[in-house]
Amino acid sequence: MSRSSGRHFLQIPGPTNTPLSILAAIAKPTIDHRGPEFASLGLDVLKRIRSVFKTEAPVIIYPTSGTGAWEAALVNTLSPGDRVLMFETGWFSTLWSKMATALGLRAEIIAGDWRSGVRAEQIAEKLLADKEHEYKAVVVVHNETSTGVKSNIEAVRRAIDDAKHPALLLVDTISSLGSMDYRHDQWGADVTVCGSQKGLMLPPGPGFNAVSAKAVQASKTARLTRSFLGWDDMLASNAQGFFPYTPSTNLLQGLKVALDLIEAEGLTNIFTRHDRAALATRRAVERWVSRSNAATRRSIPLR
Repeated sequence: MSRSSGRHFLQIPGPTNTPLSILAAIAKPTIDHRGPEFASLGLDVLKRIRSVFKTEAPVIIYPTSGTGAWEAALVNTLSPGDRVLMFETGWFSTLWSKMATALGLRAEIIAGDWRSGVRAEQIAEKLLADKEHEYKAVVVVHNETSTGVKSNIEAVRRAIDDAKHPALLLVDTISSLGSMDYRHDQWGADVTVCGSQKGLMLPPGPGFNAVSAKAVQASKTARLTRSFLGWDDMLASNAQGFFPYTPSTNLLQGLKVALDLIEAEGLTNIFTRHDRAALATRRAVERWVSRSNAATRRSIPLR
């Protein structure tokens, strides 16, 4: 018989460990998702989540994983056969490109080495050559969970603007939002995708789309099939704090507490804490490598 040695403490890239106060909020009784108490909760989290994305734009919350939020970003803004430009920075950028292809888009992925982020100059080169503006979106990952590689989103936006190209900018922040600096408005993202299970400290479940006015306008003419993931009904219902279908009620109760924790510590302090932990990890690995190399040299027989 296997026996637990105590409370399980999850230590993987994601999902991450969920604080006890958030678990307690999730464990509260489920409330009526059509009642006034829920409307108050919905308006609260829908407003406050914007500060984490650093945006004044709406943030749509789906009862789905980050993969569902990926799909929402694509199907609400694009049409069958549209060309999208992507950049390979790791496993998840590759999966997103496979999804785009499966949805009927023409996904062109610039090959990368999984050791560096998006090369904005290569994006610029592609866009400058696209005189007919066939690329409808540039799709990139801010921080690759599989590799830890971070990309300069501000530089990608600058490359699009310098090329005077109308392509939308879609960004995955699933393993970066709430953990490192990200600025939806300032960096000119049109759709920012996120999941709940990393920097937001929740279990898997909610997926997020922060949407610019340009993205919402694009959704009016986009022709990829969508129903459950459609923005229109979500935005209309969210205006009163509700959802067009049953949301993840208890996870939203947890999100409220997560936002309380984020606001109490402050995003700048959170980023500093993560930077400090990252530096400590790198120094530890460097020390291990140094010791390993020294041990290897000592074990080589003399001739």
